[in-house]
Amino acid sequence: MKTFKPLTLEEANQNSQEIFGAVKSKIGMLPNLYATMGISDKLLGGFLAFTETLKNGEFTSKEYETIALGTSQVNSCAYCISAHTAIGKMNGFTEEETLDIRDHSIADSKLNALVTLASELVILKGHPTATAVDDFFEEGYNKSAFAELIAIVALTTITNNIYHNGGFEIDFPRAQNMENLKVA
Repeated sequence: MKTFKPLTLEEANQNSQEIFGAVKSKIGMLPNLYATMGISDKLLGGFLAFTETLKNGEFTSKEYETIALGTSQVNSCAYCISAHTAIGKMNGFTEEETLDIRDHSIADSKLNALVTLASELVILKGHPTATAVDDFFEEGYNKSAFAELIAIVALTTITNNIYHNGGFEIDFPRAQNMENLKVA
């Protein structure tokens, strides 16, 4: 059963309408995910503000997208995999690199440490292995980055769960190799 669907501008409350307008003016479109999250202007507004804060944190854009893409892969979210693949490519990843991130074979050891730790946080319900944590710190990341990685995983999981409970189309180019996604 799909509980959520994207709101039209007319269906949204005043606050969500304003957020929708700001998103559309910033990125040129209102993604179906955000139109769905607008069911709660507090959720959408808070999500966007926290995301913007974290995007100005410890990680580069490529590192941020690595975390989001890895989290979305583990959570089997076709929408977010497609979105973060597209955004990752806008930030310099090749198609092959996005696929490598998703299967933990990216040649860059720093990115591989990120995707491994992010994935373990999801799979092991917040209790990653000592190896994943040690590898993360050995790659030069600090405790602030670790805390922010946890937050990015949490924010991405929110969007993954909205999609899983929503009835909406993927409005990004569909990512490759999603036929084997495990859907819970």
